[in-house]
Amino acid sequence: MKVLQRDELIQEPLPGRVLQRAIGRDSASASGKMTVSFCRYAAESGPMEPHHHAEETVVILDARDGWIRKGPAKDDLPEKVPVTAGTILHFAELEWHVFEYGPGGFIDACCIYGQVDNIRPEDIVARG
Repeated sequence: MKVLQRDELIQEPLPGRVLQRAIGRDSASASGKMTVSFCRYAAESGPMEPHHHAEETVVILDARDGWIRKGPAKDDLPEKVPVTAGTILHFAELEWHVFEYGPGGFIDACCIYGQVDNIRPEDIVARG
């Protein structure tokens, strides 16, 4: 068993979030079967772009004035879902969504994929 502490994981600043790779490819603990990471969505990372990818489960660890918008297309995300600590979200493969927050708000989450390949949308489309 490998024990990981979040505060010891490398913080990778990305557009719209800070990523900490815990388990999976190029992560603190290597796995060829699953991907687990921590993400923090807040003003210091800038706004996130609406996106879609492989099936995903997101566990909200903490949030202040945060929500998810989802919908049928990148430019059509009409459903707003407020999130709080303890919320679990299950996104279907290629479901459009975006993490957002109000002034001074944030979302802190653990993101889980049951795979290490075909996570990004271009990988899913390429496999046919």
